[in-house]
Amino acid sequence: MPLTEDQLNLIRHSFDVLRRDLESPSVYFYEDLFTRAPELRPLFRDDLAGQGMRFMSTLAVIVDNLHKPEALAERYADLGRIHARLGVTAAQFPPMGEALIATIRNTLGDRFTADIEAAWRVAYADFSRELIESGGIPEN
Repeated sequence: MPLTEDQLNLIRHSFDVLRRDLESPSVYFYEDLFTRAPELRPLFRDDLAGQGMRFMSTLAVIVDNLHKPEALAERYADLGRIHARLGVTAAQFPPMGEALIATIRNTLGDRFTADIEAAWRVAYADFSRELIESGGIPEN
């Protein structure tokens, strides 16, 4: 389901809040992810601060280009292939999505709304589907 213009704006504006201090949300993301899915920890380097900054930088590129999905097709394919080589499976994407939502909720605090959550859930569903399909990520 494609994002509406209102959803695109909600994502952009909420991500602008995260951009003010990318380090804190990036650390929170991985802490939350490993609480939800501790079995994923071995897939990541010990340098979670660096890993988190790369994640947030990639997320920034995606958010900045959500209005033109054709610009993201090759990036999605590259990311998908990288994740497949690392042994990531499609079944591991849901806890990452939940960790992302929790990170946005934590960062926005009282500004986090049901509409913002819905917009991010649609965007994450689209993103993960594209990565899985274009990168040849196995189901399990």
